Parts: sequence; structure tokens; C-alpha cells
Amino acid sequence: MKKIDTALDLQKELASERARKKSVGFVPTMGALHQGHLELVKRSAAENDVSVVSIFVNPTQFNDKNDLLKYPRTPDADCRLLEETVADSIVFVPAVEEIYPQPDTRQFAFGSLVTVMEGKFRPGHFNGVAQVVSRLFEIVAPDKAYFGEKDFQQLAVIRELVKQLNLPVQIVACPIVREKSGLAMSSRNARLTAVQREEAAIISQTLFESKRRKNNYPPESLKTWVTDRINAAPGFRIEYFDIVDGFTLQSIQKWEDTEYPVGCVAVFAGEIRLIDNIVYG
Repeated sequence: MKKIDTALDLQKELASERARKKSVGFVPTMGALHQGHLELVKRSAAENDVSVVSIFVNPTQFNDKNDLLKYPRTPDADCRLLEETVADSIVFVPAVEEIYPQPDTRQFAFGSLVTVMEGKFRPGHFNGVAQVVSRLFEIVAPDKAYFGEKDFQQLAVIRELVKQLNLPVQIVACPIVREKSGLAMSSRNARLTAVQREEAAIISQTLFESKRRKNNYPPESLKTWVTDRINAAPGFRIEYFDIVDGFTLQSIQKWEDTEYPVGCVAVFAGEIRLIDNIVYG
């Protein structure tokens, strides 16, 4: 495993690989790696000659500065995990100045993709995501980039970003990886107490049950059922739950409104914010 901390050194390394006609896969992360991240890395390694993993906690996507300060940072443990998972990967661990040598004042226009759900409750978040992802794509210039489906809205925004900027990168979506309890794996899970982590299974359990109930409930009624069930769990509070068209992210009123209905949820477990989603096939 090679650890590189400057954009110039990374580009030199990748230039030599490309000179030998090698394909480059890329997994951008904010660290605090878990099995979900490692599945992305393994897929990248399987589908490309060279895999780059970035570890960078991006300040521009945090609308809550306290959330930025509390975000878990475990760089040494992350590198050990990557060494054990894909020993010949390249790990890019830049300082903020490497990603943003000057303040990034770019404003992206994603329309209705960012006015709902995460965009509604985290203003500016997706503009920050677009800033860092576009900058990382500029540095790495990957053939394929790998993202988890847990961050469903982010995936839609990144696909739109690639389209708008006409970037020659294939976005590869990878399934949600879950803990044994069903809880979607997230770096934020490390901030949960042992009890909270066990009880947070109510989120996925409710989503799975809602899928079984789909044929008996119209979307609005199912939304109410999911919201009431999670809110009834002590210490848990729904911020939003919506059933949307998976392409446009707009709410649906009838199941017939889309061929791709997706339920997306954000839940507070105490002060820790968790997200999850389920496709209603």
C-alpha cells in the first residue's frame, strides 16, 4: 500500500500507471472506515488495475460546524484496514490546503434534486459534496468511482454533477452493507453507545416491514406508519421519511407514479443522525 499526501505526487504516480495502459478505480471516503467502505474498495480492486482510496474529511459539506468537529477520525486504523483489504492500493490522505489551495466559491445548480430530504435539512451540504468530489475527480481522473447506495440522494447528485461537467468517469453504485442487526453501516455508528447501536436496528426493521406492507398501504399512509413506529422508540426521532421517485427524488402520491419507488429516512438516535433507505421493488 502506498500512502500519498499531495495531489502532485498522486498525479505523478497515476501518470506512470496510465502510461502502462492501466485503469484507475477510485473510492472517496471521509475515513473512519467500516466494512461498507471496504466492500467498495474490494470492488474497485476487482474491476480496475489500480485503486485509489482518499481519506479526507471535507469541511465544505458540513453545515453544522459541531458535526465537523465531532466527525470520527481514525487515520492509522483506516490505513491498517486498507492494507489488510487491498494491500496494493494507493491511499490519498491530503490536507485541506491540497484540496482547496484557494477557497472554493463555486455554486452548483442541481435544481429539485437538492431541495428535498437531505438538501432541505442540511442547506449547502450538497454544494460542498459537489466541490470536493469534482476536485478529487480532477486530481485522480479515475475511470470508475465507487459510492454506496446508503447515501442515496448523494449518489443522484454526483451522477448529475458528472453529467453537468461532462466528466469521463463511470459512477458505480454499490449496495448498502448492514451490521448483523440490520443497521446500515456508517462512520457515525461509532458515536453510538452500545445500547443505541443495538436499538437503532428499529430503523432497518421498520423499513423492511414497510416493504412487506407496501401492497396494503398507499405511500402517504405508509409514510405515516413508518414515522409513527420509529418515533415511538425511546430516544429516536424521525427528521424526515419520504417515499420518492428514485430518479427525480420527488415525493410520490401513488405507487403507479414511478417504476422506482424508494423510501429515504433520516433519524436522530439521541444527537447522532443516521440515514437509511429501501427500494420498494
